[in-house]
Amino acid sequence: MSTERVLRQLDEFFSEKVNRLGPSPQGVDYNSPEAQQTRFDQLMKLLPPPAEPFSLIDYGSGYGALAHYLLQKGYQFSYQGFDISEAMIQHALRQKPEGVDWRFFTREADLTPADYTIACGIFNMKFDADSEAWRAFILELLGKIARLSRKGFGFNMLTSYSDPDRMAQRPDLYFGDPLFFFDYCKRNFSRNVALLHDYNLYDWTILVRL
Repeated sequence: MSTERVLRQLDEFFSEKVNRLGPSPQGVDYNSPEAQQTRFDQLMKLLPPPAEPFSLIDYGSGYGALAHYLLQKGYQFSYQGFDISEAMIQHALRQKPEGVDWRFFTREADLTPADYTIACGIFNMKFDADSEAWRAFILELLGKIARLSRKGFGFNMLTSYSDPDRMAQRPDLYFGDPLFFFDYCKRNFSRNVALLHDYNLYDWTILVRL
């Protein structure tokens, strides 16, 4: 699997989405605002209480919806948003409030380590990549995310426990085995790993505390 080819496909897919549908949950391929918020709610269980300052990398930030969510919840945070789609970043910059410590990048090399890293929804779209090759790509990326994170990181993925007909309808999607990724994170990153799979969506969330 060519990583460059996959990244190009992701860039083209999501740039077209956000340019056509605007900076919205649908513009980053979520079914609804409610589904987006439910996923954010799970990932935020990694973070300290709102009054305790922290730094955050939003890996695959899209148009910055997570930063706005955190701001509305009253969190005190500095923020780096990274996305390979220039169109996403342009939408994020246009919506950035004045006076906040938010920075957006299209190059991973520009990121500096932070307390926490969140990767929401970035592993779902594999296009025509082989599932085993895509899993290897995910593991490589998790290693990068771990190295960028001082206190912990969280990510989510479509679940292999989805209904068989749902999985068959979308061969371009990757449905990850939560038990495999839980075991991998326990063995490679930390003793303190949580698997969340009880929020009535066709995906799961893993939180790793370092």
